[in-house]
Amino acid sequence: MGKYSGKTIVVTGSGKQKGLGQGILQAFADEGANCVVSDLTIDDEAEAVAEELRSRGAKVATIGCDVSKADQCQALVAKTIEYFGNVDVFVNNAGIGFLMKPLLEVDTAKEWDQVLSVNLSGAFYCTQAAARAMVEAGKGGRIVNIASQAAKTGFPHLPAYVSSKHGMVGLTRASAVELGGHGITVNAVCPNHVTTGLGAQQNEYFSKLLGFDNVEAYLENMSAKNPMGRPGLPSDTAAACLWLASDDAFYVTGEALNVTGGEEMH
Repeated sequence: MGKYSGKTIVVTGSGKQKGLGQGILQAFADEGANCVVSDLTIDDEAEAVAEELRSRGAKVATIGCDVSKADQCQALVAKTIEYFGNVDVFVNNAGIGFLMKPLLEVDTAKEWDQVLSVNLSGAFYCTQAAARAMVEAGKGGRIVNIASQAAKTGFPHLPAYVSSKHGMVGLTRASAVELGGHGITVNAVCPNHVTTGLGAQQNEYFSKLLGFDNVEAYLENMSAKNPMGRPGLPSDTAAACLWLASDDAFYVTGEALNVTGGEEMH
């Protein structure tokens, strides 16, 4: 019997191997939670993520969801309740971070809107849908938004991403104020760079942009600048989510928690 036995967690953007979403679900699966793997499409990779969770003893459902569509976010919550009867923890993890361009070259109509529609609007649609279900159930709940160090600090060639993650912190705070009376906490986790599939694309781009000979040199420099001597891992973010979703963190809401090895301190 784990800490989350009988509880159900939904993580958007969790259908990729070695991604943050998978890492979060693994941590909760090990504590007995029912897990919902959700991504834009449920392909072979997402099913493999689900199977790995089942090997840990978890009950798992796979549900496709384009978080930029409000009706699909509502359907994600409704289907979760059909499978497991409840939604206790909802993690807004889906995001776009692969559109890297200088500010003056961003295609406003396409690229800016695409990032904001997933990273920020998607988090709002899912928060609203999950919170409505939690309020109706009357048992409280936990909503965790996976923001970024980019929610606290500006970075070049990521204007839409940085803006969306700053906005996610605002959404976290506004939601926490309104939902606290229902026993629902809303917090954000702000990790530094994690080499997921998305992170690998960023490594390639920024190593060239900053003039490093190769990705390995770029990562060595990144590690050297971090007080803890390394970039982040999915397990670091997962551990923060485990705590924020626990009873121990009931009196913590509206926070944007840095998980950066000391790289970000405000």
